[in-house]
Amino acid sequence: MGATRVLIADDEPLARQRLRTLASKEAGVVIVGECATGRAAAAILRQRPADVAFLDVQMPDGDGFDVIREVGMERMPAVVFVTAYDRYALQAFAVHAVDYLLKPFDGARFREALARARTRADA
Repeated sequence: MGATRVLIADDEPLARQRLRTLASKEAGVVIVGECATGRAAAAILRQRPADVAFLDVQMPDGDGFDVIREVGMERMPAVVFVTAYDRYALQAFAVHAVDYLLKPFDGARFREALARARTRADA
């Protein structure tokens, strides 16, 4: 298995930093993009291949669900939603999200979500 290419999309700078820090500790992870809006996330995913996308549910210029609609489910990498709200979980799994990280989460929970996403990406 090659490197796992990861996109991080969250409108909160501290949340992006947390995801970047945790991802950088994992062997074989390459961050291919980082952004704060749904529109930017969709643009990155159309331009650069990613295996896993960590998407915030609520972002300016389109939420995580808008990103999936814009890119197309068939072209999306494995998606892990990252949010402070549990009310979007059913909707997330309806669009085949691999996992749903509720903020705040710890390193062990991040690694679990990343492992699930890697398994989906490799399938």
